[in-house]
Amino acid sequence: MMPVMNGYEATKAIRSLEGPDAKAIPIIAMTANAFAEGAERCINAGMNAHLSKPLDIEKLCKTICELVQ
Repeated sequence: MMPVMNGYEATKAIRSLEGPDAKAIPIIAMTANAFAEGAERCINAGMNAHLSKPLDIEKLCKTICELVQ
């Protein structure tokens, strides 16, 4: 929950920017929605990964490492 726009809208706004990093910057959803539909919606919005809460720190670290290499 963000005050101005939701994560899907923010991701689409970032991905639509003209800067060189706009398409490549890693975006990871961290949400309480653990259902497959939620993860699919995040990926379809342009996010790179979906992690559900409560966060598994090992999985978070692994995901970040995979996305920044």
